[in-house]
Amino acid sequence: MPKNSLFTNIAIAALALSLAGAGGYIARANAGPAGAVNATPIPSASLGAPVSFADLIQHVAPAVVSIEVEGKAGPQIIAEQGGGPQFDQPDDDDQPSQALPFDLRRFFQQSPQQSQPVPTHGAGSGFFISADGYVVTNNHVVDGADKILVHTSDERTFKAHVVGRDAATDLAVLKVNATGLPFVSFEERAKPRVGDWVVAVGNPFNLGGTATAGIVSALGRRNVSGSSYVDFMQIDAPINRGNSGGPTFDLSGRVVGVNTAIFTPSGGSVGIGFDIPADVAAQVSHQLISTGKVSRGYIGAAVQDVTPEIAESLGVAKAGALVAEVNPGGPSDAAGLRAGDLILKVEGQPVSSAADLTRQVSRFHSGDSIHLEIRREGQTRQVAVRSGLRPSEASLAANDRNFSDQSGAEGATLGLRVAPDPQGRGLRVAGVENGSDAAEKGIRPGDVIMRVGQSPARSPADLAQAVDQARHQGRHQVLVLVARGAQHTFVPLEVGAG
Repeated sequence: MPKNSLFTNIAIAALALSLAGAGGYIARANAGPAGAVNATPIPSASLGAPVSFADLIQHVAPAVVSIEVEGKAGPQIIAEQGGGPQFDQPDDDDQPSQALPFDLRRFFQQSPQQSQPVPTHGAGSGFFISADGYVVTNNHVVDGADKILVHTSDERTFKAHVVGRDAATDLAVLKVNATGLPFVSFEERAKPRVGDWVVAVGNPFNLGGTATAGIVSALGRRNVSGSSYVDFMQIDAPINRGNSGGPTFDLSGRVVGVNTAIFTPSGGSVGIGFDIPADVAAQVSHQLISTGKVSRGYIGAAVQDVTPEIAESLGVAKAGALVAEVNPGGPSDAAGLRAGDLILKVEGQPVSSAADLTRQVSRFHSGDSIHLEIRREGQTRQVAVRSGLRPSEASLAANDRNFSDQSGAEGATLGLRVAPDPQGRGLRVAGVENGSDAAEKGIRPGDVIMRVGQSPARSPADLAQAVDQARHQGRHQVLVLVARGAQHTFVPLEVGAG
């Protein structure tokens, strides 16, 4: 590991200016576990930006490992090396996916693309979090691996096995059979701020032992992956494929994030990387070590964000999470929760979004009573839901089914031709006018409108009446509940002038 400065050509005055105010954060750093190589903060970091990061890197690098995997990878994993799957925005699964302008991909180094599962070799990064060989990395680094090798900075190699994986946060814990290993600890409480210096150490392109430095560019990034449990930290320290699962450190040597994704038009770093924050990584890794899996609370309801348009159509402030569907026989159904309820608080804590509600509920255990404050038909109510155990993400994703379009539509309102659904679920959409607000928002033939405004949609007249009522009340939007297969979502549609 090189000991020279990574930034020796940067003026000290500019460095000090860049770190203005960062000393307060560094002073809040917590002492790590006894024996951790980062248990004692780096002294030079407390007075301002260091002239060199060499002491920091020398301090923590022995705990960072390169991970080599062998196995049979399917097309989805191998595709991450080439064009790469684009991550859709979270918490909007019922809407058509909208591709980002460039590839936003995980960056696990993989062998070339194939259309069928083939033997593959891959390389990623990780780090020891205990002296007896527990390693944190990304789930996508080891997913599908038949053989895992961990290479240390002092050129030792260990066979590793998977202790537990959590696809929902893309984290995994491995174990090697060794003791007395150098390890690092998480910074769980003193969160970094935008502008704080960070250093990433990992295994880009299988080069091993590579350190880069930059700053925290942003916090709370949600549109990075399909996870409802991670608000990512954005950094500009250069990271590339192979850095996946490696740590990002603050200037005190604490792990503040786990490198997980990059935003790239070219396949290489453009200075936009994303980390799983340390508090999430610590909580998940501890559960995986204890039980081999992560258990989360579950209320059995599909929810969505309250957009300004939805808020206007409901006549409320933009807040909370809107219930789009209640699973029959599930915890919310048993508690009397309904589609159209607006969840405002969980145990007295405000709910800011659908993802926030999911995260708050996930902290409970199966059987816990969760007290919700909701708004229904203009009235605030209290509902107690007994938490279930959240199914696996794969099971939830598989809960979709297709249904066929049928003829016999009548009526034309909001740019939609609709007819009563033969199965009695509401109004089936048979046609969508090009250029209409409904078309722009993704409604398509075959969808079923189950509710309009506060009422069930049984006939085209119900739809027309709700539109007239919205206009009479001076609202510009009417809220419709749309079903597509097994998924439901509320969509605000412009009512126009009439």
